[in-house]
Amino acid sequence: MAEKIKKAIVAVAGSGTRLLPATKAMPKEMLPIVDKPIVQLVVEELVAAGIEDIILVTKWDKKPLEDHFDHNWALINELKKAGKEKLLEETKKISELANFIYIRQKGPYGNGTPVLSAASLVKDEPFMFVWGDDLVKARTPFAKQMVDDYNKTGRLMIGVQEVPLNQVHRYGIVKLKKGTMRIEDIVEKPSVKSTPSRLADFGRMILNQEIVDILKKLPLGKDNELWVVDAIKKYIKRGGEFYAKKITGGEWLTTGDPLNYMKTMLKYAFDRPDIGQEIRKFTRELLKRAR
Repeated sequence: MAEKIKKAIVAVAGSGTRLLPATKAMPKEMLPIVDKPIVQLVVEELVAAGIEDIILVTKWDKKPLEDHFDHNWALINELKKAGKEKLLEETKKISELANFIYIRQKGPYGNGTPVLSAASLVKDEPFMFVWGDDLVKARTPFAKQMVDDYNKTGRLMIGVQEVPLNQVHRYGIVKLKKGTMRIEDIVEKPSVKSTPSRLADFGRMILNQEIVDILKKLPLGKDNELWVVDAIKKYIKRGGEFYAKKITGGEWLTTGDPLNYMKTMLKYAFDRPDIGQEIRKFTRELLKRAR
């Protein structure tokens, strides 16, 4: 029986330069998707998977993010006095979603550094590693799909999604053992002719101490950065089994640039029972005017 996953490391130390000037004084993970910050949607997905301890790896300018998951007594008292019970309950629940732990990122650039920064808090146990600006919109939260799979099989894994062939050069693309979801290799930004598949990896992973130990000794890779995928590849070369996990009933959505951020916003807005119909109507009207 695999040890149950109760902890997640969330990487939220990025600067969000592609979304400037909106991110000049606001963490990119705090930008709203309708009326919830991106990072809250990530946290809710993790909580739905049974994660209890959420370790957010931050840097000096992420205080608004930390404040969001804290109790805001002034706001709570204001909502109480105004009799806004529904908003009061929603506000109080945010800080009660999980045990929040904040670690400042230290070390070289790269998405492997958050794992090392929080390594002492996940020692000798499996954990989820998540990028704080990646969303997965699915009927069953994708983190839950991954954790349920791990609890049954004990498999380490990374989330993957098919991308158009003409976009494989933008992503890390997995090569699978024939007839299985077991990863043989991960090819960074291959050409259309050389790509082993159309399955791009993204920021949802289940890792363990072996991956952490490899990261600790791993030399810097592309662009002089520390990459968690390089550690996964080394783990595979040593004979370790690592699997690709497709999303069931949903899709991976990125928010790291203006176009994809707006696409994600619309997809969430369209599915809202309170505003979805009006947003769809408004969008159709805009499209008519643009013709």
